[in-house]
Amino acid sequence: MGFTFAKAGLNEFPPLFLMSLRFSLAALILCWFYSPPVGQFRILFLLALVSATIQYGLTFTGLKGLDASTAALVVQMEVPFGALLAAIFLKDNLGWIRALGMALALVGVALIAGAPSLQNQLFSIFLVILGAFTWALGQIMIKKMASITGFQLIAWIAFFAGPQMLIASFLIESGHLESIKSATIVGWGAVIYLGVIMTTVGYGIWYHILKKYNVNQVMPFLLLMPVSSIIGAVLFLGERPNLITITGGTTIIIGVAIIVFAGQRSSNL
Repeated sequence: MGFTFAKAGLNEFPPLFLMSLRFSLAALILCWFYSPPVGQFRILFLLALVSATIQYGLTFTGLKGLDASTAALVVQMEVPFGALLAAIFLKDNLGWIRALGMALALVGVALIAGAPSLQNQLFSIFLVILGAFTWALGQIMIKKMASITGFQLIAWIAFFAGPQMLIASFLIESGHLESIKSATIVGWGAVIYLGVIMTTVGYGIWYHILKKYNVNQVMPFLLLMPVSSIIGAVLFLGERPNLITITGGTTIIIGVAIIVFAGQRSSNL
């Protein structure tokens, strides 16, 4: 439901500023309970820069110009990018079946981008695609880290990401003080949901299972994200995805499913 709440929050806060509030809140909650991995501060700083500051800056700036349901479908390119980067950096076997899945996902994105209703939003779609690539790169960096738990990882990523995003926000965004003064319960509710539920709880659990299990075992659960995002956008934001968006989104999900389950099958052989 993160895209639904974030879309509501973006009506009241600039994108990077909203993300800074989110990660700062998560850091304030978690850093008291998890000791700092001093020897890994450098890689954590870089990881926060890539997988949080740059990634969320791109994705949520793109989300500001799109419906939440459309962004939730396009961001599924995380999985094809993840499979491709895993083949390059982790020497995973890609195979022709997963390559077919990648091609289908790209066709789905092309269908959505080609919709007449989105012709003025191509830059926003491009930002979300770049954000998906950056997220995938961050997950590869996480897989290479050792001796750090999932909740400890998100605690100290948040510790570095909050100030990074705040600095970036002051450099390229405006209206910070005005947004704080005029924010409603909806805006602050979005900050709390994103900081507590999405980041502290959600990503803490995600990083825990990502460290504990094979990537191919946990990736299938990402297929639930676009479904819940679209339901949330329809119920709470009043969005009505058109036929082209639904067709493109279905094509993306089929492509992603092929990549995920082909990867799962190959890991069991």
